[in-house]
Amino acid sequence: MTDQDDHAPFRAPVDSTSIIALSMARRIETELNAALAAVDLTVSRLGLLGHIAGVPGASFSDLARMSGISVQSVHGAVKALVNAGLVRDRTARAGSASTIELTAEGVRLLRAAGELVAEVDERLFGAGADPSLRRFGEAVRAAFQTAPPR
Repeated sequence: MTDQDDHAPFRAPVDSTSIIALSMARRIETELNAALAAVDLTVSRLGLLGHIAGVPGASFSDLARMSGISVQSVHGAVKALVNAGLVRDRTARAGSASTIELTAEGVRLLRAAGELVAEVDERLFGAGADPSLRRFGEAVRAAFQTAPPR
């Protein structure tokens, strides 16, 4: 390596799929957190509420795996959701399996959050968005679209 190499301009890997996806993820998370603040949620709390609603009977370990966090963190997060009146743990006893479910307020908040997420989706990827962002949104939806049941 020469002294000249040390001073060569660094070119960011802007054609890297990983870097583009990571940049988009950060932008999307920032936009979502800003929108969700109106209902006192974060992307992480929304995800946990969604997992609880979508996977009845999920254990703390299941929720940790789905959320990509530790079981201890899930316990703390669920306790905060219980204290906020968004979920209830029907069998909150040491050593027993928990039955965690949304309360009526949790269901209401999850619906409100869904509307906010739809607004962010429309702003970032809808008809009025930058064409490259629209194509990105279309590609993501196409890649993860499930086939209709037969």
